Amino acid sequence: MQNDNIEPLFLSSSKESKEAYRAIIESTVTAILDSMQDEKAYRGMNPRQLQQEISSQTLLPEQGLGFPSVLDSVSKSIIPNFLKTSSTDYMAHLHSPALLESIASELILSTFNQSMDSWDQSPIATEVEIAVIKQLCIMYGIKEHSDGVFTSGGSQSNLSGITLARDWYCNTKLHHDVKKEGLPSCYSKFRIYTSEVSHFSMEKSAHLLGLGYNAVVKVKVDAQCKMDCKALEKHIEQDKEQGFLPIAVIATIGTTDYGSIDPIGEISAICKKEGLWLHGDAAYGSGVILSGKYAHRIASIDCCDSLTVDFHKMFLLPISCGAFLVKEGKNLEAFTLHADYLNREEDEEDGYTNLVGKSLQTTRRFDALKVWMAFQVRGKAGYAAIIDTCIENATYVYERLCLNNAFEVAIQPEISSVVFRLKGSCEVNKRVRRRLIHFQGVVIGQTVYQEKTYLKFTLLNPTVTHEKLDSLLSLIEELGIEESKQA
Repeated sequence: MQNDNIEPLFLSSSKESKEAYRAIIESTVTAILDSMQDEKAYRGMNPRQLQQEISSQTLLPEQGLGFPSVLDSVSKSIIPNFLKTSSTDYMAHLHSPALLESIASELILSTFNQSMDSWDQSPIATEVEIAVIKQLCIMYGIKEHSDGVFTSGGSQSNLSGITLARDWYCNTKLHHDVKKEGLPSCYSKFRIYTSEVSHFSMEKSAHLLGLGYNAVVKVKVDAQCKMDCKALEKHIEQDKEQGFLPIAVIATIGTTDYGSIDPIGEISAICKKEGLWLHGDAAYGSGVILSGKYAHRIASIDCCDSLTVDFHKMFLLPISCGAFLVKEGKNLEAFTLHADYLNREEDEEDGYTNLVGKSLQTTRRFDALKVWMAFQVRGKAGYAAIIDTCIENATYVYERLCLNNAFEVAIQPEISSVVFRLKGSCEVNKRVRRRLIHFQGVVIGQTVYQEKTYLKFTLLNPTVTHEKLDSLLSLIEELGIEESKQA
């Protein structure tokens, strides 16, 4: 039975469905545009106010309200309270604004709703993803037998990398097939090395893989928050002496807080000497490859056996959009399991690719379209200008902070994150950040460095000007003075 309030249900070749689709999309666009009244990143409401805003609404009414009524309600209670990632007052996290062409690609991929698990659910989409992955492997210097797959983002890509490292170690060193036999009896001795400021998905992955948090050895970092290679070698040697089994190292190519880049070349040399898998977590730093001036900072990225790439960070694409690349594509067989209803073996023999065989996920979105369109729209030069601007904005902020006695800075930025604080108490810094959110419409980050509360600018928006940055630093300084007086 069809609901009279929503006719027709889907987009089809009929005139009526096309008119309904156009009306819904156009009215939605109008509602979004009408909400863009100022440049503030956030309207300022606190959690309780937001809860009150939506508490009177029923999720599933007895009778449908119809699209115009629901859009009107959403336009009043939800859209105005969204965080505006495109605002130059937003710089809290690795959470970028979305390029206009990528928003158009979201409309296309959502309208056609392809499922990337089997070719017969996503014919052209499958071929586009394969082509994009091939070009990405070339872009990151892992050519020859490389392969990869799109993922939901850094956490899933890191889980994939550690899974392949575990299975590779078991297959090549222990002659044990984890897929068929489960974990070997010595699994509790496995050790994975990563820096003490690496992403928390390393521990989460170890937990999900049955290895536990204790399998992750956190290696100390130097003054620039890069992995200390001498400390890494010492950990590996000590662990071997104690009967543990080192299997992999994760190099962070752009740490979440600081944007620091581990010395990939040195780590790779250690991995080759010790016979370890090297996974590169470049969720943040992967965008630097397109820089016109700074790509050399990740020049050794092709040393990695597997690589995490995120497009919803420096590449400015909508969430979610990530990729997992491997130097030897055959290692992706760890995720392959044939099902007669999905990825039949005769399909592969006849040239049909069912991507589920490369992925942790079954149903996946056609996220490769966003990369396909944005890369072609902007070109290498366009992306280089975007990324260079963001990196240079971070350098500018760092230099300004160093000249201002009211602030102290954690480390010199390598990519586009600047971690700093107002001199004084941690509470003052915390309160300044809250005041910015709720009274100024400005959203910046907060973290801990050397046991003190620090503030953070994550500069992913190339439209931010030096004048804007100067005014924001002045505002933070003023609020700090006010809060110090009230303390």
